[in-house]
Amino acid sequence: MACGSSKTFHPDGGRYFKKKYYGTGSRDVSQGIHGKGGEQKLISNISKRYARAFFDIAAGENKLESYYNELAQFSSFINQDQNLRDFLANPVFEQTIKKNVVEKIISKFQLSTMTINFLKLLVDKKRIEVLPDITTCYRQMMDEALKKVSVNLKTAFPLSDEMQAYISSSLEKLTGKQVEMIVEKDPELLGGIVIGVGDTLYDGSIKNQLNNMRNLLGEAR
Repeated sequence: MACGSSKTFHPDGGRYFKKKYYGTGSRDVSQGIHGKGGEQKLISNISKRYARAFFDIAAGENKLESYYNELAQFSSFINQDQNLRDFLANPVFEQTIKKNVVEKIISKFQLSTMTINFLKLLVDKKRIEVLPDITTCYRQMMDEALKKVSVNLKTAFPLSDEMQAYISSSLEKLTGKQVEMIVEKDPELLGGIVIGVGDTLYDGSIKNQLNNMRNLLGEAR
C-alpha cells in the first residue's frame, strides 16, 4: 500500500494537531473521501490521512523514529490479540468502554503524550482498528524522508555475516538508500534467496525456479 510522498510537512506540529483534531470545529479526516475503490479504498485513504497528520507532527518535532517506534509497539500488541482486534472493530461496544481498554493498554507502555493523544483520537473517531495500516503508511513516509529502505531477506540456509553485509551493501548501491535488512530462514525455499525491497520482490529461490520449470513443461504439453 503506497502512502504518498513525504517531502512536505506542517511546520507547526503540536498546535496543528490540537487545532485539527481537538479544537472547535474539528472534523473526522475521513469526510469527503469518495471513489470507486469501495470500502478498502476508503480505509486506505483514511489511514494515509491519519498517518500524514501524525507524520507531520513528528517531522516538525524532529521525532520521526521515536514516534514511529511507539506506534509500532502499540500496533504490534494489538495485532497479536485477535480477540482484542475484534473488540476494537466491533461497533456494538460503546466508545467509552473501548477508550478505557485502550487506556489500560497504554499504561503498559512508556509512550509520549503526543502518541497517547493520537491513540485516544483514533478511538474517539472510531479508527483505532486501522492503526496497523496507519503505522505502515507512517513507516513508508519515514523511510522516504530519511532515505531508508526496508529489506526482507528469506533464505533456505543461514547466511554468514560477510554474505549479509555484501547483500546489504549491494542493495544500498542499487537503491541509493540506507538498508535495514531483516533475515528470515525459510526451509521451504529449498535453496537460494528471496529478497523483498519495498514493494519489489526478487525471487532467486530454487522453489521458484522449479515452479517456473513446471509451468514451462505444462505449456509444452
